[in-house]
Amino acid sequence: MISYMNNLAVHARRTAAVIALAVLPAACTTDEALSVTDPDIINPADVQSAAGANSVRIGALVRFNTATSGAESLFLLGGLFADEWNNGDSFIARQEIDQRVITIQNNFLTDANRALHRARLSAAQATQLLREFNPTGPAAELAEMYFVQAFVENILAEHYCNGIIISNVTATETEYGNPITVMQTLELALAHADSGIALITGTAAADVRIRNALRVLKGRILLNMNRQADAATAVNGVPTNFVYQILHSTSTSQTQNQMWAFNNNARRYSVSTGEGGNGLNFATANDPRLPTCQGGDVACRAIGVTSTSRDDLTQPFWVQRIWTVREAPVTIIGGIEARLIEAEAQLKAGQATTSLATLNAARATVTGLTALTDAGTDPARVDQLFRERAFWMFSTGHRTGDMRRLIRQYGRAANTVFPTGAWHKAGSYGSDVTIPLPLAEQNNPNLPTSASTCIDRVA
Repeated sequence: MISYMNNLAVHARRTAAVIALAVLPAACTTDEALSVTDPDIINPADVQSAAGANSVRIGALVRFNTATSGAESLFLLGGLFADEWNNGDSFIARQEIDQRVITIQNNFLTDANRALHRARLSAAQATQLLREFNPTGPAAELAEMYFVQAFVENILAEHYCNGIIISNVTATETEYGNPITVMQTLELALAHADSGIALITGTAAADVRIRNALRVLKGRILLNMNRQADAATAVNGVPTNFVYQILHSTSTSQTQNQMWAFNNNARRYSVSTGEGGNGLNFATANDPRLPTCQGGDVACRAIGVTSTSRDDLTQPFWVQRIWTVREAPVTIIGGIEARLIEAEAQLKAGQATTSLATLNAARATVTGLTALTDAGTDPARVDQLFRERAFWMFSTGHRTGDMRRLIRQYGRAANTVFPTGAWHKAGSYGSDVTIPLPLAEQNNPNLPTSASTCIDRVA
């Protein structure tokens, strides 16, 4: 991961040097040519102030946007790996993710991994600078940097194999991380979430917003650690209508909502329905939490989608209508998730009636959703709960982690959770239940050179 930043720095220096040489006047001496100022990515001296620290903080939030719904991140690629999306173009790297036969050379996953670590490192650097140069600044701003770090570490743990690398950068050098397990990564995420929560004692709107975001994130981390009761405690009191959103705009392709961009606009993704037998019927459920249309029909034409086929000219082409314009914001953490965490804790504690009531109270906030009835058995109740999670939090980076939890915490066999059998473009689904770290991580001297970047590939 660190090699990405080093390579970018080298590229920036070389490019700047070439440009500088190209504009040198004819009378310039060789000594002057060789004394070109090294621009680097960020000159450390330029951020040694409160204003500089704030600039790094803002930059971390921009990178966090890219790592979530502002680029082809795990929100899309994780959903492709699971059962939310299926592949609608001819790119082999996307096809192997959809088919669950991932190679460590996969360039789309390499880019997603890079974006996550850039956001994490920027937030860590902002944390240090804010503490040093603006120690009396708004607590919510510093706490949000801990939120970014914890969010990234948690989503890495939800998607990647055991053997996750968490490297760091000081002012002068790279500190290469050693491979750690999913559980160790979750412990790191939990520590960062707790650090952020501890900072906020005020009641200003910004304080409340970041505290709630951190509390829901903490609950999510604890769910992944199989600590449902603690997770429910963490989210207690978070309002159901709370949202922490990633905002988008129409100004550049880098700032637009990428679910809209890759599905509605580019047609490279299609909403799945019953994928591989085990997949949920996302596209055809007629669920108001996930409104869909089929390319070219009346509902699709109303939002500007006139094509009837995917980018690879295959059909059906299913389109989501949660985010119908390129600037639509995306809720990545919210109060509904808090209620779902509480419902799972209640079900885990044997309180099936209370759990169902919690689910139905959440459903009552959406017009057109009717109340659920008791599923009758504990396995069926778990299915019902995870289906609710899937429709409430579609394409926001939750589904792969939930499918892995069904295997790891609820004893389900992988071939009853992930899509199996014939893949829709010929061949069969593979057996991957985790995403391997990219080949670029092998630049890390702490990682043994092998055909795999993982310690293991278990859920």
